[in-house]
Amino acid sequence: MTLTVSPDMELLPPNEHEVAALDAWWRASMYLTVGQIYLRANALLLEPLTADHIKPRLLGHWGTSPGLAFVYAHVSRLISRTGQQCIYLAGPGHGGPALVAASWLEGSYTEIYPDVTRDAEGMQRLFRQFSTPGGIPSHVSVTTPGSIHEGGELGYVLVHAFGAVMDNPDLLAVAVVGDGEAETAPLEGSWKGISFLNPARDGAVLPVLHLNDAKISGPTVLGRKPPEEVRALFAGHGYDVVEVEGSDLPGMHHRFAAALVECWQRIRTIQQSARTGAWDGERPRWPMIVLRTPKGWTGPHEVDGVAIEGTFRSHQVPLSGVRENPAHLALLEEWMKSYRPSELFDELGRPTTGGVTPDGDLRMSASPHAGGGDDSPSLVLRDFRQYAVELVTPGVQQVESTRRLGQMLRDVYLDNPETFRLFCPDETNSNRLGDVLTASDRAFMESLLPDDERLSHEGRVMEVLSEHNCHGWLEGYTLTGRHGVFATYEAFAMVSASQTVQHSKWLEESLVLPWRAAVPSLNVLLTSTAWRNDHNGFSHQGPGLIGVMLNHRAEVTRVYLPPDANCLLSVADHCLRSRDYVNLIVIDKQPQLQYLTIDEATAHCAAGAGTWEWAGNADGAQEPDIVLACAGDTPTLETVAAAQILRERLPELRTRVVNVVDLMVLPRPTDHPHGLSSELFTRLFTDDVDVVFAFHGFPGAVHQLVHGRPDADRFHVRGFIEHGTTTTPFDMTVLNRISRFHLVMDALNNSRTTLPGADELRTWCRHELDRHAAHVREHMEDLPEIREWRVTARG
Repeated sequence: MTLTVSPDMELLPPNEHEVAALDAWWRASMYLTVGQIYLRANALLLEPLTADHIKPRLLGHWGTSPGLAFVYAHVSRLISRTGQQCIYLAGPGHGGPALVAASWLEGSYTEIYPDVTRDAEGMQRLFRQFSTPGGIPSHVSVTTPGSIHEGGELGYVLVHAFGAVMDNPDLLAVAVVGDGEAETAPLEGSWKGISFLNPARDGAVLPVLHLNDAKISGPTVLGRKPPEEVRALFAGHGYDVVEVEGSDLPGMHHRFAAALVECWQRIRTIQQSARTGAWDGERPRWPMIVLRTPKGWTGPHEVDGVAIEGTFRSHQVPLSGVRENPAHLALLEEWMKSYRPSELFDELGRPTTGGVTPDGDLRMSASPHAGGGDDSPSLVLRDFRQYAVELVTPGVQQVESTRRLGQMLRDVYLDNPETFRLFCPDETNSNRLGDVLTASDRAFMESLLPDDERLSHEGRVMEVLSEHNCHGWLEGYTLTGRHGVFATYEAFAMVSASQTVQHSKWLEESLVLPWRAAVPSLNVLLTSTAWRNDHNGFSHQGPGLIGVMLNHRAEVTRVYLPPDANCLLSVADHCLRSRDYVNLIVIDKQPQLQYLTIDEATAHCAAGAGTWEWAGNADGAQEPDIVLACAGDTPTLETVAAAQILRERLPELRTRVVNVVDLMVLPRPTDHPHGLSSELFTRLFTDDVDVVFAFHGFPGAVHQLVHGRPDADRFHVRGFIEHGTTTTPFDMTVLNRISRFHLVMDALNNSRTTLPGADELRTWCRHELDRHAAHVREHMEDLPEIREWRVTARG
């Protein structure tokens, strides 16, 4: 829906009738909020409140809720007057009861959960379910209509808001930032979103910094700063700051309504200027609101002689002993009745607070944008085979695999100019994805200089040196129905790993909610991996995100380790088409050997794992003496090289080489839907032959995955063991005991057969390792036969 109002439309200040309606809606929301925290019965207080009416465990957060409800009421009035499409993101996620109350008052909660009716009985259900077993969480969680942001882990409200409005020109994301949240590193960095927002193409974010000067046990930094310093801080970020302060009523309603109208009109002026050709190209100064209200506004002012309202003591449950303390119980009843519920609900408990709530999909709790997007389109994808490496012989040709992916993503940009973006922390070219820059420049709204390359106001490739921003933008982008990829250096994916965790949790919970639309998957590409960060050193060598991923539910988790370019293309095509997953793809950007034709790669990736008969010498159904397994590009190289050494120097030893591209085939089918059947697992790994498994990440991950498989102790996993430095590529494998020579010795030590010549081969391997150590320190590069090694055909 396109707005039909103009920025100079006169939005009159609210008249007395509108102020009364705003205040009634706000009071109703706060009554419902307090009821959710405290009551298990007597929802409308039709009888004197007793201890039996109180929940046995009091959970929830009161302090931020009045401010959240206040802003929500006023934004709803703005929507009703203008038709503006809005979503509401509550950074103080503990204000969950306020947002649940809002959706109940708007009617969307009952539409989704019909048993929570809009009457006394439904109100009672609303209260009983909050923060109780079998009920709903205390946060603005995935169960809350209209939410795309939980806020349980603070710091991401603005990045989600900015991601939501990219390529979404008619959407306004109102993002309430708590002043406790404002102290987190991710939030501090996320104000820069306006440096990438194009008013001609994108929607707008209206930040509301809610300063109530208190977190759980003390003051907040911004809450205690002088107003002029706060103003200067955000003016320096490029915002026009509009300030509203107070607790007086109805004055606060008038002041905030005026501030909101002023901000909205500024936003519309900026957008219409950009969309009608009148824009001068300078980065706009977008508005933001600094709202100062007391913590726990309208709650108990004082309890037992101690100040509550306006202090940190109102953060959670201001009256925590109401079941045991009659005086506190009386204070609770007085508090709830101060909202005058008889004016807010009729005799049947139905809300009478009309006049503020917008209609239909314009209700923020019913916005299609917050439900996965309105008919979220699938990507237009060309046949990935057209980007394939032409291969004749495996293990001879070297290619930068991610460069082929860059060619594919270039065309995804061209074919999906409003529904796909790449998010990357200043590393698009470094990660060999630079072909996308021939389809779209990098986005940048600050000043442009003649020496800039592929940088423009119209660009849609997102680069900012912040994993938090990139990850969060993509989350907001996908949760509102669009598609994308977050590409970063492997080690620094751990900077935003907690965001990956939180997004996984969101998807896990959304799967059980039929009203939540399937959203495009969160696709994470890790390159510049542990094994090839030889020039950066130990700080850049860390494959930890794989292990983080494995701890999430199987319905959501996908981990892919393509060994070459053609496998990468097949995996990427699958991931870009998928929904409701977190897809982790790990492959290095450096030139690497190529093993499979595009048809072989497609079949291999579909199976998830397979035997490479050309690499081993246990043909067909022949039982091997040892299985050499691998997952990851460098482990695959070393495994194939080890198998070749064994073929050439000890041909009597029967080896089978198994490559795993989909890590989730290793668990049992009962543990993951991609898990190989017992028959297929046995066909690859046998039931009793030892397996030397060269793995990209920490060895414990594979042990975790094969738990429950036949004789899991026979899996001897070699992987990254936290040894690294600035060194050569092959020396990294030596330091972590995953080199071809280590794998050969492991194979000899664990083979079911002891063959003549095994001892001599062990001695030779140790000699080669010694020779490597001497050479690499003298010549500062790997041995020529290591650097130039290629697969030789079996004789």
